[in-house]
Parts: sequence; structure tokens; C-alpha cells
Amino acid sequence: MELTSSAGSEFVTRSDLESLLAAVESRSADRNAGIFGPDSVTWRINRESALFLGAGRAALLQLAHPWVAAALAEHSNLLSDPIRRFHGTFRVVFTMVFGSLHQALAAARSLHTLHVRIRGELIEDVAGWHRGTNYEANEIAGLRWVYATLVESAVLAYECALGPLDQEAREQYYQESRTFASLFGIPADALPSGWNSFAAYNQEMRASSVLGVSQGARAMAHSLLAGSETKPQWIKPPHWYRALTTEWLPERFRAEFELPFDAPEQRAAERARRRLPGIYRRLPRVVRFTGPWREAQARIVGRCPGKLTQWSNRFWIGQPMLPFA
Repeated sequence: MELTSSAGSEFVTRSDLESLLAAVESRSADRNAGIFGPDSVTWRINRESALFLGAGRAALLQLAHPWVAAALAEHSNLLSDPIRRFHGTFRVVFTMVFGSLHQALAAARSLHTLHVRIRGELIEDVAGWHRGTNYEANEIAGLRWVYATLVESAVLAYECALGPLDQEAREQYYQESRTFASLFGIPADALPSGWNSFAAYNQEMRASSVLGVSQGARAMAHSLLAGSETKPQWIKPPHWYRALTTEWLPERFRAEFELPFDAPEQRAAERARRRLPGIYRRLPRVVRFTGPWREAQARIVGRCPGKLTQWSNRFWIGQPMLPFA
């Protein structure tokens, strides 16, 4: 894959974003149901708490992009407060997926505004990038990689718990995800056309010099997998989760992140994959289905979300209701 210099990069302007959002709005049949709605594969996948299984993998693959890692190191609270970072990511994603049309568009605008302020320089040579290279968070190629890690990891996590999607569902999910990408400011012509070309893009990226693990990225990855030491311990990843996350990374990045994957980790990952489907299917609905999906279900029928939904939301997004209502 050819490496683009910062000088040759393309960036999302506010007018670019507004054009994409206008197109999304014109295609939305039910403003209350939001961008996707209850019949979408996107809701079917993202309602599952199994999504959490892929969160660590997605985060580490994002950190493998030096621009993303530098932005997180210099402009986020990832090292000092990984729980808040977890909440912030899922708050944006779930509002785009499960919010009303108004909420989804507001989340997209808010994210773009946040990204406008995130810029800087790389402080070390990493992979094909040189120290001093300028980065900006609204750069299309970087946004595309972040989007791709979210989409691919969600499918991997869903299939780990519930079995493989058929080809039709997988393709529909990817086509729906192209609308999700619009909310990031990524134009359709910057995306692969279908699932197979999307899979090829991911494989090419993972083998390329566009990605590489910096010292800062390695420290953040180990912090994420260690969990919080000062905040509530409910998000501290257990050994099997760390092992499964490591197994799902390409071997290249296991080495670059310096993550152990010896016999104990391999056994833990294998046991998790074997046992999770049976355990997961027996979970009560209040645990299995995420609070934001439950909130969307209530909104569609004109009800306020109940206490259990608000409790679930606090776990996933750090607050009782989706924002921008």
C-alpha cells in the first residue's frame, strides 16, 4: 500500500460533512427510528453485549496507526482514565446507531468539532512515518481505518458468541456501515464497495507500513488491557479476555505490542471461544442486549426507558440516556 504524506492527505471539512449528512437525512424513512432502524443488520449486531468482546481488538488496531496513537496520547485521557475513554467511544457509536435521526446527526457534528482541535506532530519515527509528520484527526484515511476496525471487530465478536453470519447478512451489514462511515465524514468513494473488498483492504492495511506500533501506543495498549487501577474495577479485563484479544490480532501486532501469547494464553483463548456461545445464549435479555438498543426500542413505541435500561446505559456510555435528545 502506498504511503501518503501528510501534505498529500485529504481532510473532512465542515461543508463536506454537512453534504454527507444531508444525503443521510434524505434517505432516512423514519426520523424517530434513526439512521438504521429495527429491521437493520446494524441493530441486530450492535444490540448484542457480545460487542464488548471485540472492543479491545478494535482499540489496539486503532493504536497501531501512528496518527491515531499520537492523537490519543496527546489529546485524550486514555492512559489516565481508560473507562472514560471506553464510555466516550461507545457514546458516540451507539448514538449514531441507535439514536433518533436528530441525535445521530448531532453526534456526527459533535465528533467533527472535537476532531478539528486534534492535531500535532509525530514525536518518533514509526513504520513508514517520520518524526515531525503532521497529523490531524479529520484526515480521511485515518478515519477510514478507525471505522474499519469498528466494523470488522463487531462482526468477529458477534460471530464468536452467536455463530457465523450468512453472506447476505454480512454484505447487508457492510453496506449499512457505509452510511455509518458518512457520519464520520468519510465519502462513499473513499470506501471499499463490498464486504470482500473491505476484507482485502483490512488485510492490505495490516501488512503495510502505514501501520506500526510506537512506544506510546504500546504503553496505551498495556494500560487498556490492564484496566483501571483507580476507578471501579468492573471494567478490568480478565485473563481470558486479554488472551482472546491477543489471539484476534495479527501475529505482527502481537509482537509489536509485546503481548504474550504462549501456551497459557492460547489455552485461555481456546476455552473462551469454546464456552462463550453456550454461556452467552443463556444470558437474560437485560444483560445480553445493550441499554442503547433498549432505549431505542422504548423511544419507537413512545415510552421512556426504564431503570434497567438506564443502568445498562451507565455501563456502556457512562450516563443514563443517549445524548442530544
